Amino acid sequence: MKVTIAGAGNVGRSIARELLGNGHEVTLIEREPKAFKGFLAWGNYVLSRRNALPEREREIVILRTGYLCKSGYEWTQHVIIGKRSGLSDDEIGRLKKGAEAGWSAADAALIRASDELHKDQFISDATWAALGKHFTQKQCMDVVFTVGQYTQVSMILNSFGIQLDEGQTLDPDLKGF
Repeated sequence: MKVTIAGAGNVGRSIARELLGNGHEVTLIEREPKAFKGFLAWGNYVLSRRNALPEREREIVILRTGYLCKSGYEWTQHVIIGKRSGLSDDEIGRLKKGAEAGWSAADAALIRASDELHKDQFISDATWAALGKHFTQKQCMDVVFTVGQYTQVSMILNSFGIQLDEGQTLDPDLKGF
């Protein structure tokens, strides 16, 4: 099994030695503490109240990005957070279908922006205009920051082989990594 341990200090190193001794492949993210510290600082901004997107809208962006990146771990964790932020099971299911799946204009603009950033690393003028009808300039910027952060998180989770937590089940639409 591939295991990644992040930020656990001496405890993490001890667990890593035991796992390695039992034939597991282990990655210690903290081997690069400066990179890890910077990564966490930016991630903390995206998830904090300094990010101007309301929680529900932020979770729409995170879940759509995690789904597009086929990040089973990211999707699974944020389904739970999304529900706490006000997303229904129906809405979470519709996130997989995209902006045309019965969303409000504001939610559809968030999903379209996430899709465009994933595909082209660019938001079209039409989507900027749609976002601007519902969100402030800072909130629009935070959409880009959130998609960028969670694209990076998804790359890390997928590449390092982060496993789901015990008792969690991988969404069948995300199998492949």
